[in-house]
Amino acid sequence: MASEVKVPTLGESVTEGTIGEWLKKPGDTVKVDEPIVSLETDKVAVEVPSPVGGVLGEQKFAVGDTVEVGAVIATIEDDVAAGESTKVEPREEKSSDKPASEEKKDEKPAPAPAAAKEAAPVDTQTLSPAVRRAVLEHGVDPTTIKGTGKDGRLTKEDVLAAAEAKKGGADTIDEAAPAQAKIDIPAPAAEGGERREERVKMTRMRQTIAKRLKSAQDNAALLTTFNDCDMSAVIEAREKYKDLFAKKHDIKLGFMGFFAKAACLALKDVPSANAYIEGDEIVYHDFVDISVAVSAPNGLVVPVVRDAHAKSFAQIEKDIADFGKRAREGTLTMEDMRGGTFTISNGGVFGSLMSTPIINPPQSAVLGLHRIEDRAVVVDGEIVVRPMMYIALSYDHRLIDGREAVTALKIMKEAIEDPTRMLIDL
Repeated sequence: MASEVKVPTLGESVTEGTIGEWLKKPGDTVKVDEPIVSLETDKVAVEVPSPVGGVLGEQKFAVGDTVEVGAVIATIEDDVAAGESTKVEPREEKSSDKPASEEKKDEKPAPAPAAAKEAAPVDTQTLSPAVRRAVLEHGVDPTTIKGTGKDGRLTKEDVLAAAEAKKGGADTIDEAAPAQAKIDIPAPAAEGGERREERVKMTRMRQTIAKRLKSAQDNAALLTTFNDCDMSAVIEAREKYKDLFAKKHDIKLGFMGFFAKAACLALKDVPSANAYIEGDEIVYHDFVDISVAVSAPNGLVVPVVRDAHAKSFAQIEKDIADFGKRAREGTLTMEDMRGGTFTISNGGVFGSLMSTPIINPPQSAVLGLHRIEDRAVVVDGEIVVRPMMYIALSYDHRLIDGREAVTALKIMKEAIEDPTRMLIDL
């Protein structure tokens, strides 16, 4: 008897998703609650588990197909039924008049399975679109890379690490061997040879990101104000207390906790930066839910640290670390990204010196952080070298005036340069 696998409820207002990748092939044994397919929604990739144990039967949709909530996407056959379908009935001796010696002559020995002679090639269905693109771009052989993702699957970071190792001479694979042909991925064209281009369909998440960001540009009056802040006090505090902090809370003391608390202080004094426009009304919040931009294999996601104004440094750091880990594993949920009243995006981790971040609709402001670098600045009439960071606040000018935006950013700067302000609410 076959059991149906249906598309589960994907979240509030989400009615459909796209088949991202099949994690199991027809004929594979599956356990109860074992993921068999990954669905891409507007915000996250959702793994659909098997409702029963058995053998994967028919896959009713292919990778890239759009499926609605409740649709049957596959069937699971019972182990017994699957075994019976391939069971060979024993031959009845009375049904043949041939002597046993002649029957043996007519029989042909079954060919040895190819898998016994050589390892099975990697199935391209087990590679996500982001991983496939990374493999193509860097010309690495995915069969030689150990995956660190869930269930040992390759991630984009695994491919990039392998590519870096290859550049450094650590890759000992014979590049002339046609290893990539096994996974149906074209090898990079030789220098001076035929030039190629690849056309890859945008994932549902990337399409949604594109629409939302373009909508922000079309509908909001975007403007960005800049400032820079001396990171000496925060760096000194981290160096002084990092060991005690890690020992007590089992988490590293990072910069995001400081900036999250500084943002809460600023948003309290400038409530319009923590509000949004709905129709002809302005919706204000008496709480701060901070959306933290996190880079995931399939694109940028923004999980929400809820009630950041009421949380400790340690809890904020734990929440952000957990979001980063689950983003890399692809296990963030729709609930993790619901809401949010203000966003912090840290481009500094990628080396960005300065940028103009785009707001995350329907929010009205976003704080952009950048890399820290030693620069010559004037302090008390003397030129000194200090670790400086440019910070940027992009905002919707329909709701937030320039004076308010500059004031909010200045409050954040002062809180970072003198963290005591965050303790005594200044």
